[in-house]
Amino acid sequence: MTETAEARLKRMRMRSWRRGTKEMDLVLGPYADACLAGMDEARLALYDALLNENDQDLLPWVLGQTPAPDALAGLIAEIGAFARRRMQPGA
Repeated sequence: MTETAEARLKRMRMRSWRRGTKEMDLVLGPYADACLAGMDEARLALYDALLNENDQDLLPWVLGQTPAPDALAGLIAEIGAFARRRMQPGA
């Protein structure tokens, strides 16, 4: 049985908020809430692939401590910028 678009977004949102580390919950959860519904199919597939990565790898990529894989680098940069904007006073 194929996953409906609605079920896919719900699954991806849940996986964004329930990562295993609180830090990544707080980075990916708000990003997913704000951005998933507006993504095209290619971007959703890329984000879905990102969700399969380990938090121990994701966090240093998002923080810019280690380089992200080329395939994910643009999305990781976008997520990092989103998280930094949220941390700004008054955001």
